[in-house]
Amino acid sequence: MAKMNHCQVLLWLLAGLALAAAQSENVILETLNFLRRGQTEVNLENYDNTIQMGAEYDFIVVGAGTAGCALAARLSENPKWNVLLLEAGGPERLVMDVPIVAHFLQLGEMNWKYRTQPSDHACLAMNNNRCNWPRGKVMGGSSVLNYMMYTRGNRRDYDRWEELGNPGWGWKDVLPYFKKYEGSSVPDAEEEFVGRDGPVKISYVNWRSQISKAFVEAAQQDGLKYRDYNGRIQNGVAFLHTTTRNSTRWSSNRSYLYPIKGKRPNLHVKKNALVTKVLIDPQTKTAYGIMVQTDGRMQKVLARKEVIVSAGAINTPQLLMLSGVGPAKHLREVGIKPIADLAVGYNLQDHTAPAVTFTTNVTSLKFEDFADPTWLTRFNRREGPYGSPGGCEAIAFWDLDHESDEDGWPDIELFMVGGSMSSNPAISRAFGLKKSIYDALFAEIEDKSLNAFMIFPMILRPKSRGRIMLKSSDPFKYPLIHANYFAHPYDVDISVRGLLKAISLMDQQGMKAINAKLWERKIPTCKQYPYKSWAYWTCYVRHFTFTIYHYSGTAKMGPKSDRAAVVDARLRVHGIRNLRVADASIMPEIMSGHPNGPVFMIAEKAADMIKQDYGYIK
Repeated sequence: MAKMNHCQVLLWLLAGLALAAAQSENVILETLNFLRRGQTEVNLENYDNTIQMGAEYDFIVVGAGTAGCALAARLSENPKWNVLLLEAGGPERLVMDVPIVAHFLQLGEMNWKYRTQPSDHACLAMNNNRCNWPRGKVMGGSSVLNYMMYTRGNRRDYDRWEELGNPGWGWKDVLPYFKKYEGSSVPDAEEEFVGRDGPVKISYVNWRSQISKAFVEAAQQDGLKYRDYNGRIQNGVAFLHTTTRNSTRWSSNRSYLYPIKGKRPNLHVKKNALVTKVLIDPQTKTAYGIMVQTDGRMQKVLARKEVIVSAGAINTPQLLMLSGVGPAKHLREVGIKPIADLAVGYNLQDHTAPAVTFTTNVTSLKFEDFADPTWLTRFNRREGPYGSPGGCEAIAFWDLDHESDEDGWPDIELFMVGGSMSSNPAISRAFGLKKSIYDALFAEIEDKSLNAFMIFPMILRPKSRGRIMLKSSDPFKYPLIHANYFAHPYDVDISVRGLLKAISLMDQQGMKAINAKLWERKIPTCKQYPYKSWAYWTCYVRHFTFTIYHYSGTAKMGPKSDRAAVVDARLRVHGIRNLRVADASIMPEIMSGHPNGPVFMIAEKAADMIKQDYGYIK
């Protein structure tokens, strides 16, 4: 293949996506093949994958996702430490950095393509009643796959972590780490709370649709203030803060590893390297290395100081259990000898949002429009919708239990997407919708070329807890994911209330000005309930259990006295020396927002704790 420049790649990609929207699934697959094939011409990686791994390193970081890239970069700041960063996936590529194509990335090989176990009370609109759970299998991990929505959560989330027995994790302690990694150019961010000089770029998207402006106006008419929701008070509405800069995704890989290209001989990065086991001496209970499948063979690599697992809330508990760290009874059932009996895999949490669709008389995002030459020209000027993260444009936070409390602890988030399920052929495939459900609810929008948009009411503090379990002792077999959505009645209740809040915004003048109306098509399998009754909306919520990809909590941080805890407040695995975890799995309770930002914070704090423990203070 001839070498392609940035514009040629972009034009090829967008032409394929536009044709996909207008013609057939075959074009989608061809576009995805382009993403998969691995052309070196559009590979923006900084590290050669042909490195010869050493036999021993000071630190081995497992997983080059949001946390892993940050940790490896920070630990390698000490030139006396040799650091190995291992990633099961391949390189990040140019097309992955175009924010609008986020939907399509979930269909490619940069996604682990996990699925939950079948359920009879959730995921009912999805094939086989199983929700798709995307996870990044690529340098940068899920920061390459996500929708770039930047939130910190609420200060009370972190004070709560500290109350649960984790000193040093209160809001006052974690705020400096948020500010350390943030490179925000959001002009109206509260200066006391924002970081301006960090590696992770955060910005508004230049392009704003009429729909997003109407959403922001309607939320204000409903009583919210326009504010920096990452500042002192979270409740409010705003155009979305995104981990983008100049219409480009700012992944962890781009943020932390790109700037040190060729500058850190003490940092080795190995892609396409699946770690299958952490080596732990059963007598001394000390981690001393890993086994990794790479370059066509299994290899052993030793760690002089520590192994740090940053593989995410699914892969981290899987790897710990494969290594003998986990619930002893479960490990024995799959033929693994327990070394440490810990509640690994429990406490699984996620945010869900039952998207609601509305029609409007103003233009919404449709993929065939991306072939318009005018829009392509606008993209080259860093304008147009290409910088919009999968069409997500605006966000609002409510404390529905205390709506009069301006500084409440929000329990619902509404975010607005400037298109519908039928706007982009990748969306329904990414969610795994049943064809019968799609045809009944959304096909007519596509057939009539209607303008439509969605609002996602995301529950922020779910009470249900799921579990990750091993299917077998084979590291190449995917784990079993028991999401356990809606096991607690609160989660159903707050989801319905959030859905009704989204619908109520249509009564505000801002939405009336664009003739926004609920798309009133009924779910066939909910027809036994009166339309728009509480029972109907409950049925709706149980059908459209859309994950927002916020899996967390499966290696819970807490004191040794907490039988559910896996790591202590310094992220050391209880009962095992020289083994830490640093990723979303350590969250004792999920925070009130999108966790990509908080995972950067966890990595930054973990790096400093490790430096302190080994006497390296810059």
